Amino acid sequence: MIKLQKLFLLNFLITVSAFAQDNNQDANENSQNLYTEARYHYYLKTILLFNEYLDTDSGSFNTTELRFLHPIANKAWNLRVDLPLISTNTSSINKTGIGDIGVGISYIPYLKHESGGIAFRARVISNSAADPALGSGKWVFAPAIFYGKYLIANKLLWITNLENQSSFAGSSNRNDVNLTALENYFMYIIGKNWIAADVAFRYNNTNKGYPNNAFVEFGRKITQNDMAYIHPSVGFGGHKTYNYGIEVGMLILF
Repeated sequence: MIKLQKLFLLNFLITVSAFAQDNNQDANENSQNLYTEARYHYYLKTILLFNEYLDTDSGSFNTTELRFLHPIANKAWNLRVDLPLISTNTSSINKTGIGDIGVGISYIPYLKHESGGIAFRARVISNSAADPALGSGKWVFAPAIFYGKYLIANKLLWITNLENQSSFAGSSNRNDVNLTALENYFMYIIGKNWIAADVAFRYNNTNKGYPNNAFVEFGRKITQNDMAYIHPSVGFGGHKTYNYGIEVGMLILF
C-alpha cells in the first residue's frame, strides 16, 4: 500500500511562505507578522505536530507525525524532517510503529510581496518503516516546485505546487512508486482565524489510478508563535486511497 504520507501531504506542504514580507527584512520583523503568512515559516525554527485519521474500504489508518523545519544558510534554504508513527486497523492487519522517515530541503530563489514567490523542494522518503504494512517498502525521491501569491493583500493566499514521487530502491516484492500531484491551496485570513481549502489531483502511474483528495481547514492563532488547525478531507477518483479523513495539528514557531 502506498504509504500514508503520499495520501495526504501535503498539508502540509512546505510552502512558499512570508509573502507579506520582503526578503531583506529580518526574522524579528517577520515574527511580528506571523499570521499574515502561510503556516510554514522559513525564518524561524518550526515544529508541526499533527494527527491524521483516514478511513479506507479495508479499515482505518492513523498517523501521528512530528515535522521539524530549520532555516539554513542565508534563510533562502530550509531543512525538513518528518517522523511518522502509524497505526493500522484492518480486518487482517493491526499494527503500530514507526513509518517511513523523510528528509527534505527547500530553496526559495525569489520572494516579493507584489509578485509572489517561487520555491523548489527535494525530499527523500526512506524505507524505514518498522513493519511492511506501515510503509511503501521503497526508497522514494520527491522533487517539487511551488508558486504562491496573495490574491488579496495579506488576506487571501494562493499556493500551487507540482510534485513527483518516484521510487529508486527497496523491496522487489512491493509495487513501484510513481505518483504525480498538482495541488492548489487557498487560505483566507480573518483576524486571528483562517479558513483554507485545498484540492490535489494525482495520477498514479503504477496502477493507472487517480487518488485525488480535497479538504477544508479551520485554524486559529493561539499565541504569538503558536497556531492550531483542524481539517476534514475526502478522497475521490479512480483507485482512491481513502474515503474520508480528519487531521488536527499544532504549529509552534521559535
